[in-house]
Amino acid sequence: MAHEADAVRVWFRLLRLQTRINLAITQRVRELGLSVPQCDVLTTLTEREGISQQDLAARLYVTKGNISGLVDRLEAAQLVERRSIEGDRRSHAIYLTAQGRTLAEKGIEVQRSFVLDTLGRMSADDLAKFENLLVMTRDHVREGAQTNFSAAR
Repeated sequence: MAHEADAVRVWFRLLRLQTRINLAITQRVRELGLSVPQCDVLTTLTEREGISQQDLAARLYVTKGNISGLVDRLEAAQLVERRSIEGDRRSHAIYLTAQGRTLAEKGIEVQRSFVLDTLGRMSADDLAKFENLLVMTRDHVREGAQTNFSAAR
């Protein structure tokens, strides 16, 4: 029973930490005039421009409808532009404008700075241990999702 109580306590600490991280990032990104999802779109486009909205949605784990609204707002702010994809009249490739690229780079720096101010303060040994624990937890979550998926079939 004690182990179960410990697991539940750690779970709630993890949830609270995630909330604090999200709030801190939201505040820092908001200072750039962006929402976190908008910043995610811009920073993702620095990695791979010219992808379709569908591919962008898949990379960000959101729906096409969510991406469409985000891209509409970013395009209205002149941070991205849609370009027709040759041979496909229904899809558009998304590109950063010069202003969008500058803002994306600032967003990347905001996140990098946050990481250095937090995880960067850990010793190399503690950081490696933390990463191992995260990977192990991720694998347990994946296993649980697979089990639930198989049971639902």
